[in-house]
Amino acid sequence: MKVEGQCQCGAIEFEAQVQPGSVTICHCLDCQTHSGSAFRANISAPAAGFKLLKGAPRTFVKTAASGNQRILAFCENCGSPLYACAVENPQAYSLRTGVLKQRAELGTPQREIWTIRRRPWVALAGVDEAYAGQP
Repeated sequence: MKVEGQCQCGAIEFEAQVQPGSVTICHCLDCQTHSGSAFRANISAPAAGFKLLKGAPRTFVKTAASGNQRILAFCENCGSPLYACAVENPQAYSLRTGVLKQRAELGTPQREIWTIRRRPWVALAGVDEAYAGQP
């Protein structure tokens, strides 16, 4: 499925190919901090199907406790988080579903990760897979 993404102010636009029904909810502390919420909803897009159409996002390189580094891309004007990817030669982009125009058509999240960090008041219906950490 082709999706179109855009930050809140419209300075950054992109398109990508995704598999509907493959939304993942991440409860890790990094996602909580970066999203300003209790979790983040993501969908993977193969790098071959990802294309920036307008603007250039600002990036921040985040080093996880494991030592793994990821680029976090966001709009420098409005602050909208856009995606994450590997620092070098990304094979896929982890798109933030909130910036996708077709977010309603992506389906119910089917996987939760880092549930060990899930806030006790968060309960999601219909999730098939749950992992305490990174699968």
